[in-house]
Amino acid sequence: MNVEVRKTETTELRKAPRPATLSAGLELLEHFAEDTKRVDEALQTLAALTGTNSAKAVARLRKELAEFEPTITVLGQVKAGKTALVNAMAGWSDLLPSDVNPWTSVVTSLHLKPGESRSENGACFKFMTDDEWERLLNKGGRMGELASRAGAESELQKISEQIEIVRQKARHRLGKKFELLIGQEHDYGYFDKNLLEKYICLGDDFDGDEEVSADQEEQGRFAEILRSADLYLNSTTVPSNLCLRDTPGVNDTFMMREQITVQAIRDSKLCVVVLSANQALSSVDMGLIRLISNLKSRNIVIFVNRVDELQAPAQQVPEIERSIRQTLRQKRAPENIDIIFGSAYWANAVLSGDVQKMPQERIKALLKWAETDRDIKCSETEPFEIVWELSGLPSLFRALSERIVMDIANPFLSKITTTAVSLATGQQAVSKVQLGEAKGTSMTPEEALFSFDRIADQHTQALQRDLVQATEDYYARADRAHDQFIERATQSLIAHLEQWGPSDGWKYDPTGLRLLMRSAYSVFGKRAQSIAEQHFDAALADIAEIYSSTYGEAVAGFQLAAPAVPSTPPPISLGQTIALDFHDGWWVSWWQRLRGYETFARKFRQLIADETQDFMAQLKTIQTQEVRDQILATLRLFLDDQKDILSDIGKGTDADAKVQSRMGRSTHATQTEILDDVLSVLRGYAG
Repeated sequence: MNVEVRKTETTELRKAPRPATLSAGLELLEHFAEDTKRVDEALQTLAALTGTNSAKAVARLRKELAEFEPTITVLGQVKAGKTALVNAMAGWSDLLPSDVNPWTSVVTSLHLKPGESRSENGACFKFMTDDEWERLLNKGGRMGELASRAGAESELQKISEQIEIVRQKARHRLGKKFELLIGQEHDYGYFDKNLLEKYICLGDDFDGDEEVSADQEEQGRFAEILRSADLYLNSTTVPSNLCLRDTPGVNDTFMMREQITVQAIRDSKLCVVVLSANQALSSVDMGLIRLISNLKSRNIVIFVNRVDELQAPAQQVPEIERSIRQTLRQKRAPENIDIIFGSAYWANAVLSGDVQKMPQERIKALLKWAETDRDIKCSETEPFEIVWELSGLPSLFRALSERIVMDIANPFLSKITTTAVSLATGQQAVSKVQLGEAKGTSMTPEEALFSFDRIADQHTQALQRDLVQATEDYYARADRAHDQFIERATQSLIAHLEQWGPSDGWKYDPTGLRLLMRSAYSVFGKRAQSIAEQHFDAALADIAEIYSSTYGEAVAGFQLAAPAVPSTPPPISLGQTIALDFHDGWWVSWWQRLRGYETFARKFRQLIADETQDFMAQLKTIQTQEVRDQILATLRLFLDDQKDILSDIGKGTDADAKVQSRMGRSTHATQTEILDDVLSVLRGYAG
């Protein structure tokens, strides 16, 4: 569904002047942007030199380059200042509402593009699907499913009452449009404050006798059924495309936010966990730590916000860091995670030009924090630059930029240019074929294409078979681990009942199941990568043989390389909540209704199996399917590119005429010289 609404000046987002220091920490991304521009120019030149089929492949590479957008997922509980930090990172102090608890179960993605001036140029809002809404209403989400299975009527009643509140709110706000919106999208050619409040913010509840303004009535109109929001805007801060993803917490009653957060983490390779300096780690934070415990340390940065609220930051910050690191070790989180302290409040004060208007207690905290940082020379720096540095944003940007460039951007650029080198050297082979250097070969161009299609099918099918076998072996190991976990949990319960009776103090830690599944998935991931590498290399050897048999010495300089094996996505689902982590008074009454410990154990065994069913399905079906799809897509793309090159070599092309007509280069420049220039650039980034 497309919607277009006229924007009024009164609702435009405030645009503060851009301080020069906002680029601090983004230097590596600036260098990457320059490299990207240079590679794109080389690809543009190459597109004018290649044949029709290869030109399509080059166009695809340019499109991938233009759309490359690393994603940073920002996690944190309510009151940690997560949204305020996202605003500061975007260089837009009042972009997203940062009031206390302004969000429903919505992932909000800010798609930032470099721009000389800031502008809001689009928004897309997606609503819950039929299945999501049906599961929430009829089963109460995963908590409702658990309560229903366990016979906890009182708990299920509470959940039902809360569900009914959600239903009534949605119907009250939307009326007859409610059913029509499920599963739909609303697209806008702009966004502003009113639009964000209408879709993303929670609406206030008003009594029937209370006067409500039109703006108040519109606020949060779609909050109950909205699934995600994507905002597209130009940013004067970022030097290259970047996506900042603001996520909801993981502690809602129906546990839908956790599932959305799990998916958000799975879709990105970098996470910023926002903690509050003035709060101890809560159960929500523990849930976040459990989710990120399956990532590598380089994929995580912890930002401890609200330093501006500490009374003695010099003494308190070291204590807070020691406490956080101790908790991370206890929760088996990755080691050596970067922990950065700062204040989104200070950063946004710089962006809005309100540094001088900050309350005295915030200024005092700022001065105390400045005394602990000896790298800042106040006499040589402008006040707002000092505040920006002390806010922690430059340090956060440095940590994120280094990870983006080294772990994401450079490998991506290498993959693009490696493919481009094959296309360029293939064009060199075209020129040699035109000069008659392909003599005495054993295969015609037509036979070469026929042979190529045959081996492409063979390698694709063989790869699929081996991946299916690896997946089935993983399923068997995972099921054994699941059965062992259920048996151990049941035996633990019986032992507890025999010793203590039906006490409500019993609990069973599902860490054992997580560890077993982590090990099984790790073995599967390594095997899948080994299988992919073997088949990629085998396909490469067979394709090289076809080139050699068809064109002989003409392809002597053709640079052919196997595609890089995709990295195995981390098993984020390992961190999702298993409902055995929850305990309440209904356990006692449930025990008392069943006769004998063995009878209870049988019911309990089935309860565990049912509760962990979704957990196992995530790790078995969804996770393995993602691995297989990535590997197969990589092979198919490689085969498509090679077939394009093979077709162009067979057809030949009037390259010199193309250069003159499409490139407008000097008539003295030959195709060979131009290709040499292009290859010189591409080889500098390939491999």
